[in-house]
Amino acid sequence: MSSKDIYNMLHNSNKATKNAILVLFSKSNLQALTILNNEEKKIIQSKLKEDLKIIQLQKDYKTYIFLAIDESNNLNQQQENLRIQGNAIYNTCKNFKESAIQLEATEGVNKAAIAAILLGIELSNYEFNKYLSKKKSYQLDVFISSTIIDKNTIEEINLLSESVHLTKDLVNEPVSYLTATQYAKDIQQLGKNAGFKVTVWNQKKIEQEKMGGLIAVNRGSSAPAAFIILEYKPTKSINKKPLVLVGKGVVYDTGGLSLKPTKNSMDMMKCDMAGSAAVVGAMFAIAKAKLPYHIIGLIPAVENRPGYEATCPGDIITMYSGTTVEVMDTDAEGRLILADALHYAKRLKPELVLDFATLTGSAMRAIGKEASVIMGTADDNTKKEITDAANATGERVVEFPLWEEYAEYMKSDIADLKNLGPVDAGSITAGKFLEHFTDYPWMHFDIAGPAYVSGAYNYRGKWATAYGVRLLFKFVQNKCEHVNR
Repeated sequence: MSSKDIYNMLHNSNKATKNAILVLFSKSNLQALTILNNEEKKIIQSKLKEDLKIIQLQKDYKTYIFLAIDESNNLNQQQENLRIQGNAIYNTCKNFKESAIQLEATEGVNKAAIAAILLGIELSNYEFNKYLSKKKSYQLDVFISSTIIDKNTIEEINLLSESVHLTKDLVNEPVSYLTATQYAKDIQQLGKNAGFKVTVWNQKKIEQEKMGGLIAVNRGSSAPAAFIILEYKPTKSINKKPLVLVGKGVVYDTGGLSLKPTKNSMDMMKCDMAGSAAVVGAMFAIAKAKLPYHIIGLIPAVENRPGYEATCPGDIITMYSGTTVEVMDTDAEGRLILADALHYAKRLKPELVLDFATLTGSAMRAIGKEASVIMGTADDNTKKEITDAANATGERVVEFPLWEEYAEYMKSDIADLKNLGPVDAGSITAGKFLEHFTDYPWMHFDIAGPAYVSGAYNYRGKWATAYGVRLLFKFVQNKCEHVNR
């Protein structure tokens, strides 16, 4: 059930009364809990001393769940903590088989805190059970009064949750369904639903355009590649030049002839298109919200297979730009398809290009699942805008350098470039390779760490996390609000 429905359902008094009630209160203002007597307040106080933030209490034949809101000077960290607490509330209700909860807030609890908790709950309401014969579905419905939070905020929570969930669906789909061709069809349908245009280049068109990176990576697959162009252009867009989003769309990655060595390195490689899915989800949210910003998305979609005609280590390919590349490792394929898309972006005369890719294990080993690695040539103000959006959404970033010295790592003796440098600085050299194909302000997001996780990870869930959707939405939203001030 969507938050919008939850909000509207409050007008039905019979449905609004629930056995489970969530009460938000300020940790420093226990006296605001007027529904409790003095003995009950003492119980709450003693639990707080044990550093418990979620406290359960049976009262009047109902289950009360009290959540203490910590005041913090770091608003972004507080918001992230509250989203995580929203997930804890979800799990608590699931354990007690409560399918609905009524949310109340005492005086002094701000709307931003309420929104963060609601978003944490709604993002937790995700299951990928499409292929289960016996679906064990659980959804937590939240009932909340219009006096506590406004309808616009509820609608935004609903939209973000919907966008995140559809992104997760795309990433979690196996390649037995989500081929590059099917991916293009699914994106076309989402474009119709949200209001953005989708153009698809098929294999023949890709070959005519001489997109050497896409062609080389997809050669080992019997399924055709696709180059998918998304465009959202509102009539009163505030930007004269488009924001271009590029997403790595490897729908399955075996490593090609440089075959990945173990099952643990290959069995989840359906997630190698998570960067492109984040672009799709973000554009869906932005278009649905009708934000006045012109955005173009570029998705090179391929499979990397070790087929009979697969590209071999040692081959030299000619990219879309005309640059020749010595293929040192066919498992360094993402940068090849991204490079073609980045070169295509030049014809769009963009104000800024942001690319998202599950690109290197080096990035994941450097900072884990807690953030993505970013690097690029955008100005300091743009980098700050990205960082601000990242911190506000909990989809954090860490900037790595792109010093000129790293370009030496990617030089080939027999071609213009090679696609793999030494083990050292692996994520940076991949970024340096991509930089060669840009001549505009650009930032690269290596999301290998946070895009896909093997175990339950707070409100992000298990498997696909949809990292980047909320960050991009916030980034564009902030730009629109800045103009309107």
